[in-house]
Amino acid sequence: MPDRRTRITASAAQGELSASLAALRHELGLPEGFPEEAEAEAARAAQAQTTPGSPAVPAADLTEVAFLTIDPAGSTDLDQALHLERDGDGFRLRYAIADVPALVAPGGAVDAEARRRGETYYAPDGRVPLHPAAIGEDAGSLLPGVVRSAFVWDVRLAADGAETSVTVARARIRSQRQWSYAEAQASLDDGSAPEPLALLAEVGPLRIEQERARGGASLNAPDEEIVLRDGAYTLERRVPLPVEDWNAQLSLLTGMAAARLMLDARVGILRTMPAPSAEAFASFRTQTQALGLPWPEDVGYGEYLRTLDHADPRAGAVLQAATGLFRGAGYVVMDGEPPADPLQSAIAAPYAHTTAPLRRLVDRWVLVVCEALCAGRPVPDWARASLGQLPSIMGASGRLASRLDAEAIARVEAALLAAHVGAEFDATVLGVRNGSILIQLQEPAVVASAPRTDGVRPGERVRVRLTAADIATGKVEFEPVPAVSAPRP
Repeated sequence: MPDRRTRITASAAQGELSASLAALRHELGLPEGFPEEAEAEAARAAQAQTTPGSPAVPAADLTEVAFLTIDPAGSTDLDQALHLERDGDGFRLRYAIADVPALVAPGGAVDAEARRRGETYYAPDGRVPLHPAAIGEDAGSLLPGVVRSAFVWDVRLAADGAETSVTVARARIRSQRQWSYAEAQASLDDGSAPEPLALLAEVGPLRIEQERARGGASLNAPDEEIVLRDGAYTLERRVPLPVEDWNAQLSLLTGMAAARLMLDARVGILRTMPAPSAEAFASFRTQTQALGLPWPEDVGYGEYLRTLDHADPRAGAVLQAATGLFRGAGYVVMDGEPPADPLQSAIAAPYAHTTAPLRRLVDRWVLVVCEALCAGRPVPDWARASLGQLPSIMGASGRLASRLDAEAIARVEAALLAAHVGAEFDATVLGVRNGSILIQLQEPAVVASAPRTDGVRPGERVRVRLTAADIATGKVEFEPVPAVSAPRP
């Protein structure tokens, strides 16, 4: 059986995978490059962003504040920079978000192309960005050591991490350092982190406690990642570092603050998700009991998920079952009346997307709406008039991104397994369907289906044999291996 270092090293399989991934881009209609007009417009906007006295450059100066960024290693499209400091017995967070609205003219060529894309798409053989590089990786990116315009959210927190006040305004900032998640975690662990980063280890857990108190639920499931290393693709499952969860809490905090600002003014766009039904919760509770990890009656849903040990194979089956509870996420526009149900049920609060404008279209609208509300100005006409177009754009882009992710992973999985047709693997049953079981191989990290056998239950270990692996389509097939009975004495 392949070990955890399994990679696609055979040149034939590697070449076939590259061709399959290129074909997938074509099948999904992913754009290649940007129209010349959009590239030229982006270059002009980038030039204006660095020209003193330009209307694109805000007057407020926060360049002496020691902002920093925390992102995956090698990132160039940096949407967020943070600065934390003590504020009495509480904290002050300044969270800077890339000023994309200053770089994208409403109705222009870049705007038109961004609306066509909806978001940045991430493929194993390269991403398809929302904006031209002059914006997404240069003038709009909060890179270290350079002055950039940003929407700066100024949030005051009590000693327990509860938000007490929030405003947002445009200002010039200069990030002092770009940290990778691994670098930030190592610095926090060895005590060498500067104060704005060190305080994240205090504020992050406090915000998690706030989430627990309001009944929110973060799955924090291991990430399934396609990694290209030394010219070969591999698939890895990785549990997020603590600093990633703490950093994510700042983004959630900002999104909840944006939602409240817009709800109070009854204008804007929210990210919503209906709460699971009582029947769905009851079914999930029954599943946890069958898996041997029962969900106690007196423990909240989110609290229960946080107790799961990801090293326990039964936990994977529980998390798989949990993903079926929260469905129906979407965007709801309001202009004069609040929505009947503004809640994002997994977060357990109203919420809006606002912290990733370089990579997600809707955030640009939320930023300008919230900034105008805080400044006491009318929401810009272009933003208000086009709010109604966003749910369909974002819905279509979300479906395309999900399909790209699933089908790319399937092709990489097929390539990892192609040389092992006929081999047997140990697997954990994640779920049972009508005529099949959903399994996760122990190594490599592949999730697939196999025919159901009598008596198999989620959380159990099974033995399966690989019968087919088609790199061109990403289709893999397994069959159960019958258990061998011990001979009678």
